Amino acid sequence: MGYVREDVPVGHPNFGKAIPCPHRLAEIEAERVRLLRTLSNLDALARLTFDTFLPEGYGLNAEKRDNLRRAFEQARKYAEDPQGWLLMRGGYGCGKTHLAAAIANYRVEHGQPALFIAVPDLLDYLRATFSPTSEVSYDERFELIRSTPLLILDDLGTESATAWAQEKLFQIINYRYNARLPTVITTNHELEEIDLRLRSRIVDPDLTRIIAIRAPDFRRTGVDPAQSELSSLALHSDQTFESFDLRQNELPREERDSLAAAFTQARRFAENPQDWLVLIGTYGCGKTHLAAAIANYRQRQGYPVLFITVPDLLDHLRATYSPQSLVSYDKRFEEVRTVPLLILDDLGTESATPWAREKLFQIINYRYAARLPTVITSALEVEEIDPRLSTRIRDVSRCRIHAILAPAYRGSAGAKQRSPAPRPRKT
Repeated sequence: MGYVREDVPVGHPNFGKAIPCPHRLAEIEAERVRLLRTLSNLDALARLTFDTFLPEGYGLNAEKRDNLRRAFEQARKYAEDPQGWLLMRGGYGCGKTHLAAAIANYRVEHGQPALFIAVPDLLDYLRATFSPTSEVSYDERFELIRSTPLLILDDLGTESATAWAQEKLFQIINYRYNARLPTVITTNHELEEIDLRLRSRIVDPDLTRIIAIRAPDFRRTGVDPAQSELSSLALHSDQTFESFDLRQNELPREERDSLAAAFTQARRFAENPQDWLVLIGTYGCGKTHLAAAIANYRQRQGYPVLFITVPDLLDHLRATYSPQSLVSYDKRFEEVRTVPLLILDDLGTESATPWAREKLFQIINYRYAARLPTVITSALEVEEIDPRLSTRIRDVSRCRIHAILAPAYRGSAGAKQRSPAPRPRKT
């Protein structure tokens, strides 16, 4: 039957036990590798190799191209000699899953066992063992997963947050942490969002190398990588700093000075986006033009920008609930709240439903805590904005507020008399 009993004295741990003979051990290992490959679904991921990865990306600026190249080289080096843990973090479609699968394919091609699995699938595989028709026990599958020589967990953070799921995931990660077993993890989430019990192990600097990939979505080929598909900036392509009218011969001094100061602050922010800039003023005073000018300037530098009115933003989020939607709510929400530069136009014009207020607060609060560059325009006084938002806007250590005192470009008879020539349209 392929089993033997060792000739050992009474009291030895193996006394009386049937153990596989040497040729049976080889068969068991081959079966183990087959099971790992089946669970990994690597046949479907065979195309995801280092040879098919594009380390230069698509149309990236120098900074992001260098960042992606370093991620590629670190992943390839890890594949050659998996030691410790590798954590790859980045937005949807940035290439982290491709690199993780490439590591798995490289190891398997070289005859080394590896398990590549998305975290939600891993938990499903464990649940499936409770079925009466399961051909494998829970203990067998759990042991296979937690002790595999190389475990690659894709999309950590997308699993269900049930107590059972969290406990099983912790047991696997904690076991591998204590045993120092080579592990690769990818996630779309900020490290602060990961469960504390997991995070304390994942970010251990003595064990883990963290790679933050800043490239945009590879799958959006043919789309300007510096601009989100949600962005309405194309409608404002003519609104630049060069086309902005300071209305020097039209306005009283105080109004003229406030407009000039807003122009100066907007230009400085465009050259070095840090923290927040909020432009307050009546409709048509030029605040949207300045916000669009910032976006157009950064886009020309190859910097990812999302320019969107607040009502449109909420409509895009609602649309993800449709059965016909091609994008999930989580992906859309993550894109908005983590984009390197977000410009929210017309804050205060959105519907004031509890859902809308909550989603807007979650986005703004995240960007406030993460200090992500953000521009906001509003026709409301700061005191009229939702208190949960206004308390963050008032933080002078992170936000510059500029009130434009100038009236609207349109509707002034005096302005029309002084300026009969048509002006660029500003909103």
